[in-house]
Amino acid sequence: MRHVRTLILASALTLLAAVFPAVCPAQAEVRLLAFGDSLVYGSGLTPPEGFVPQLEAWLHANGATDVVVLNAGIPGETTAEGLARIGQTLEETRPDAVLVALGANDLLRGLSTARMFSNLDGILHTVSTEDLPALLAGLPAPPTWRRDDRATYRETFRTLAEEHDAIFVPTFFSGMSGQGIAGVRRMMQPDGIHPNAEGVQANVAAIGPSVLALVDRARDRGAK
Repeated sequence: MRHVRTLILASALTLLAAVFPAVCPAQAEVRLLAFGDSLVYGSGLTPPEGFVPQLEAWLHANGATDVVVLNAGIPGETTAEGLARIGQTLEETRPDAVLVALGANDLLRGLSTARMFSNLDGILHTVSTEDLPALLAGLPAPPTWRRDDRATYRETFRTLAEEHDAIFVPTFFSGMSGQGIAGVRRMMQPDGIHPNAEGVQANVAAIGPSVLALVDRARDRGAK
């Protein structure tokens, strides 16, 4: 009788395995906060053309299908305003990693670069205090600056990222670098400030690998 029951149980398990095949556990969602200004928000573009949707689509196409990119861009925002809201934004969104892209409005308004870097330092400090991996996207220095000043500016961005163990991308406009004047104009909106859909696509493709590295850091943190 015991042998018969064993055979029945084995047959039942075989049938269940056939009807309900093994399912791999779903991979935990990785929440990536894109924190910035109109460049992150996607001003002048339709929703699918913006930085955040294009970045998420690029990540999914390159294997990171578990990533959700959260749009925390506010048009016109300066680094001071970003510093004032970063704590609350982290509390409300609960991200696993943060991409910081701020400073363009400071430069456009001629605000102090020393204050700009101090604010960025405060933003990254707040992020690191929450034990979140970060990526800092730099910005090109105004071409009217002296060569030495531009070099110091670029190095300050890099040093700031290193101090907070953040991944560093030299410029948010990486995909448009080296395109020449005609190429850059083709990738810009009529305002000459914001990239168009083509420009965003190029920039996303250029910084995408660095964002994948940021996602890997978030996964490593979650596994601990």
